[in-house]
Order: sequence, then C-alpha cells, then structure tokens
Amino acid sequence: MRDSGDVGPMTVSLDERPDSPSRVLLFSQRNLYEVEVWRSAIREFEDIVGEIDSVDVLAPRPLKWFKQRKRIALRVGRDSRIVLNPGVPRAKLDRRYDLFVAVCEKPSELLNVNAAIEHWKDSCKTSVCWLTELWVQLMPFFKSSLKVLSNFDYVFSSLSQSVEPINGVIRGRCFYMPFGVDTVLFLPFARPAKRLIDVLSIGRRSEREHQALLKMARDGEIFYIYDTLRDLHTHDLLEHRFLLASMARRSRYFVVHPGKLDRPDEIGHQKEMGSRFFEGAAAGTIMIGERSGNEQFEKEVSWPGAVIELPRDSQGIGEAIREMDGQPDRQAEMRSTNVIQSLLRHDWVYRWEAVLRMAGLEPMPQLLKRKEKLSALARMVQDKQLTYES
Repeated sequence: MRDSGDVGPMTVSLDERPDSPSRVLLFSQRNLYEVEVWRSAIREFEDIVGEIDSVDVLAPRPLKWFKQRKRIALRVGRDSRIVLNPGVPRAKLDRRYDLFVAVCEKPSELLNVNAAIEHWKDSCKTSVCWLTELWVQLMPFFKSSLKVLSNFDYVFSSLSQSVEPINGVIRGRCFYMPFGVDTVLFLPFARPAKRLIDVLSIGRRSEREHQALLKMARDGEIFYIYDTLRDLHTHDLLEHRFLLASMARRSRYFVVHPGKLDRPDEIGHQKEMGSRFFEGAAAGTIMIGERSGNEQFEKEVSWPGAVIELPRDSQGIGEAIREMDGQPDRQAEMRSTNVIQSLLRHDWVYRWEAVLRMAGLEPMPQLLKRKEKLSALARMVQDKQLTYES
C-alpha cells in the first residue's frame, strides 16, 4: 500500500513507481477528521485491503478553514445540488487504475471525494463508493452529496433498508454490504487468556439494561466494563482497535443492539445491524441484547444461538446471564460457533472480495492466502485443536 496522504495538491504518476503499478486507488478520510473512536473499524478495513491487494491510498489533509468551509458546503448542499469544495486539496491523476474506491462513513464526506480528485471516472475503469451510513430519513438534507454519489458506478450501503431509497435517487446501482471485522485480530484462541471481564458494553446502550448491569457490578456480582466518556476521541485508531479486540477476547458477555438505538431522530423506523455483532461474534463472546430484526440480519447472523435476545430496555439481563452461567456446555458451543461463522463469513476479506466481484476483477494471491488461513483456523476451532479458558 502506498499512502500519498502527506502532500497537498498532488499528481500520482507512473514515473514515480519503477515497480509494478497498483491497480486500485483508495480514497481515505483518515487525515481529514479527528481520531474519533468509531472510525477505527474503517481504518482496519482500509489497512487489510492494503495487505491483500495492490493499492495506492489518497488521504489528503484539510486546507485552512476546513471546518468552516465544510459547514457552508453542507448548508448549500442541503437545499440545492450545488457541490462546493469543503476545503480539500485537489489531486490530478495522470495514470489509469482498474478500480477507484472511496470509503465514506457519512454522506457529508462525499464532498471531500468530489473535491479531492479531478475526473476520477476518466482515470479509473470502475468506481465504487462504500457509504456506511445514510439513513433514509436524512436523505432530503444531502442533495449535493447524493449528486456526488451518482457519479459512482456502484455503491455499497451498510444500512440494508437504505438500499432501495438510494437506488431511487442515483444513476448507479446500490447494494447492501454489512460491516466486517479483522477476525484474526479478534480471534480468542490465538492468544489464550481467561475471560476475566464478565460483561462488556461498547458505545450506545439501553439505559435500563446499563443500570441493571451497574447494580450487579456494585453488588460485586460481575466485573462490568462500559463507556464513561462522551467525547470519544483517541490518540491512535489502530491502538484503540487493538484495545477493543483485547477486551472482547477476555469478555464472557458482549452487549449488542441495533445501530443508533438512542437516535430515533436520525434513524426513523429503520432497524439496522451495526459493527458490534461482528466484533462480539469474532471474539467468541456470548452476545446478549436486541437483534436488529430485519431481513438482512437474519441472513448475516443466521446460526442458532448467535444472540441471547432481550426486549429493548429490558431489566432482565441479570436473570439471563445467571441462567446462561449454569449452562457451560451450551456456552462453549455458542462461542465456538460464533468464531467459526465469523472466520468463514465476516472477515473484511469477504467484503473486499464482493467489491472486486462487482468490479470484474480477480482476487490477488494475498487475498486467497488470507482466505486459506481463515478456513484453516475455522477447521482447528471446529476440531477443538484451538482452546481457551472460559
């Protein structure tokens, strides 16, 4: 992976690369925003793509007054399809790529892509945008962003119920692509350790469930780890990701819920699956909480016992944990199944493979080697050749 993020206005040229040129140009937002913890999963994805494919990364840094210009661009783009530069340096490509991929967590980030690259469709055979979060209820407020989205050949959305509405307003084609996880990093068997954390809760949560767990912790019944900060910034995204994986591998129970359950003003009636389900399963935890309750969730998390389901805002989480604690054999089976399914279905390698398939590109040897490694690990878990303390 070659990263061109430390320069301002730039030209990516074949003359600068005497070795075999990369076939993929990846646009990353990593240098444009503060290091907010929720961006760690995307950074993980980008880095794995760099390991399993031939990739150049374009990660521009913001120009002066970026925050102010971004506000103006979004204000104009809310009421019109006028696309303004929010304060991102312009890059000119003088070589061709087989594939251009832009990763955007929010629709506002599409303006950065449009500003950063001149005529990407002229320099890239196929263009793909992975837009992880665009809620249907908010689509009318991003007219200029949706105009940029129409310039891509293909769009992947991590919100399944947003796919058809997006297809109704863009020229390209939108498909569903769920989140994933670095299953090797989260694999509990690779670094044997006792699960000393009883319950782990990361990010948004049900307040009634939290209070019930907090009471159990205060009574000395469980060791409960949860977020206590509102301004969730970190020093380093990859260090944060490693910390999350380390805690998950050492946790017995992992609290899960549909995405943004506490923001009905944003999500409307959508019930979507966030990244927690993939992280909890890959770490071999017992996931407990509310299933996402949509068609795609039932396809992606289809194995029995994936989640111990509780009603939203349930105070019965303590009783559910105590009941499960009395079933060690069932716990072991659930943990192993979660890990195996993650290795075979939900590693980032499978998400990248879906992008390549859409673009008509063959996977590279590095990708195939990673898949072989994941399959071998899954067989070892199935055959109980890898064990861990529960």
